[in-house]
Amino acid sequence: MIEVEGLIKYFGSVRAIDDVSFKVERGEVVAFLGPNAAGKTTTMRILTCFFPPTSGNVRVAGFDVIKDSLEVRRRIGYFLERVPLYPDMSVFRFLNFVSEVKGVDKRERTRHIAKVMDDCGLAEVSGKLIGNLSKGYRQRCGIAQALIHDPEVLILDEPTIGLDPEQVIEIRELVKNLAGRRTVLLSTHILSEASMICQRVIIINEGRIVASGSPDELTTELQRSSRISAQIKGPRDRVIERLEKIRGVISVEARGLVSPNVFQYLIESRKDLDVRAKVSSTVHKNDWGLLEMRQVGMTLEEIFVKVVSGER
Repeated sequence: MIEVEGLIKYFGSVRAIDDVSFKVERGEVVAFLGPNAAGKTTTMRILTCFFPPTSGNVRVAGFDVIKDSLEVRRRIGYFLERVPLYPDMSVFRFLNFVSEVKGVDKRERTRHIAKVMDDCGLAEVSGKLIGNLSKGYRQRCGIAQALIHDPEVLILDEPTIGLDPEQVIEIRELVKNLAGRRTVLLSTHILSEASMICQRVIIINEGRIVASGSPDELTTELQRSSRISAQIKGPRDRVIERLEKIRGVISVEARGLVSPNVFQYLIESRKDLDVRAKVSSTVHKNDWGLLEMRQVGMTLEEIFVKVVSGER
């Protein structure tokens, strides 16, 4: 649904996008990640025909963003980081106005508006002025205007920015419910959010793609050691000392107190050695308690830091 090949964008002498290529398949929900000024918003604005690329090929739903920009716009719903809303309009009037602008058939508008308000949880505030809504409901209005014409592709630029934790959960569930029905490209700074919502991540830094794949695929590619999370009841310093003596163990870190005399440990070992049996045996020999033990991969935050810092 989204095909980007050899994308380059200059602003004056500044090369903001440097030979970027990626694909997003139909029905995928993909996170587009990167630090500030990495090129995320610039790429999204090219995809949505805000401005043209300097060079390269960009197609959305089979249409070229330069030659067929009107066809691309008909098939895209776009949520900007700071979506423009009309505070003196009610939710219903705003969505009716947007549906008219986007060319929704007049006979279908009422049905479209009712469905989008239901999908976005706006039915109960349909008659309220947008200016009187909470930030969470205004974000929902922004997503609703992106959905009003039933687009095939949805591009969301920081949809949860500035929201409180409860509102973030609400918007996250809304986006998750869109999975499979639409192709979604999502930009966010909240990496835990990306790992919960998206099937795949694309990481961009300094205008170039530096990593792409599912979190599991990136973990396999980037992780150079095995890691175990364990809850052990026993004297912390003694536990660390004994576990560090196990053959193949690289490091042992106490991550926090779980309950009296019970700590969470992160045990890092050589990738080619499974030290779980040795850990269990060491705990048993010292009459400590092993409450939990499981293998863990890299978090998306760790993957992000690693590839952006150039360690890959």
